[in-house]
Amino acid sequence: MEPQSAGDKHCFNNEKSAPSTASTRPGGTRATRICKWKRVNVYYNEASCGRFVPRAVLMDLEPGTMDSVRSGPYGQIFRPDNFVFGQSGAGNNWAKGHYTEGAELIDSVLDVVRKEAENCDCLQGFQVCHSLGGGTGSGMGTLLISKIREEYPDRMMLTFSVFPSPKVSDTVVEPYNATLSVHQLVENADECMVLDNEALYDICFRTLKLTTPSCECLSHLFNCSYGYSLFGDLNHLISATMSGVTCCLRFPGQLNSDLRKLAVNLIPFPRLHFFMVGFAPLTSRGSQQYRALTVPELTQQMWDAKNMMCAADPRHGRYLTASAMFRGKMSTKEVDEQMINVQNKNSSYFVEWIPNNVKSTVCDIPPTGLKMASTFIGNSTSIQEMFRRVSEQFTAMFRRKAFLALVHWRGNGRDGVHRSGEQHE
Repeated sequence: MEPQSAGDKHCFNNEKSAPSTASTRPGGTRATRICKWKRVNVYYNEASCGRFVPRAVLMDLEPGTMDSVRSGPYGQIFRPDNFVFGQSGAGNNWAKGHYTEGAELIDSVLDVVRKEAENCDCLQGFQVCHSLGGGTGSGMGTLLISKIREEYPDRMMLTFSVFPSPKVSDTVVEPYNATLSVHQLVENADECMVLDNEALYDICFRTLKLTTPSCECLSHLFNCSYGYSLFGDLNHLISATMSGVTCCLRFPGQLNSDLRKLAVNLIPFPRLHFFMVGFAPLTSRGSQQYRALTVPELTQQMWDAKNMMCAADPRHGRYLTASAMFRGKMSTKEVDEQMINVQNKNSSYFVEWIPNNVKSTVCDIPPTGLKMASTFIGNSTSIQEMFRRVSEQFTAMFRRKAFLALVHWRGNGRDGVHRSGEQHE
């Protein structure tokens, strides 16, 4: 079972939001309903009256985000004791999240995490959702990851980490926060799903042709509509990807059916655990009627750099490993043929010293609102482009000692920035 923890930006998955009572389960055939609920305990505990409660811990250093979650459409499904929040906020300061305000709150968070872990029958690991642009998700998020690593050294640590971009920016010091966080993710995380705001922004404007992103604009993809904040579109894309990545954990009999098997198939060397993820179908509203939703179409979109949630072109590197997860009613034989075709046509983009390095699986249950979909996880050397972009943004400011006054009085935070700057130089 995977206790979850959330940082700055909360990404909700409409599939994971269980109804409050068993009597309101979604429609479909009886076999489908049984299969959907067979492994519901991977992410949920069953409470009284058939109510399912997410095994989730939500934390922040300011109360505002917690209030917005509580008042949102899914606020009532979370256990009230699992909301842990401070009062002052991190002020977009990594050092405050990691060394001061975050350090004061971390014991309370760990107590809640410990209670959830003790209630698990078979603890696989932990799943952390956080952004690296702000102070809480980057500073306190990485502090939480390191503390969990100390307390549960033999459990898996999976993160969904949102990397910053000037195109979707909350604050100018995001490159500092992200740079200080990367080292922590390298050392303490086992699997890191890279979600890049740069790529998410490009998908909204180039692939989906959205001129004014809002949740309603994306609702046509999933035949649904939900209320979100300014980041609604980006979070909607993230939730679809998270749903696909965790599909193999949530439904029985799938490849990569637990976090450790996922790592074994995707990580040739321990420190190379940063994955590019993608989702299909992603089609603008005007183009939907001209494209058929077939296995070849999903495969083409899934391997397309434009559908990757990371701003890096796979053609500028080589794939070490990859995993493709298809959902919906489709032929396994056709899926296998498409995967072989991709490898044969693009053999120069795959390392030759790892044979059979592309795995695929099919789940009969499609995402809500779609007949079929696919999710891609790739371990590619081209991800260095994203890290290089953040590094260049960091260096441009650090050379001029810009904004260091924000962390000057925080001691360790300033030392950390200087150490990172020396490594860059």
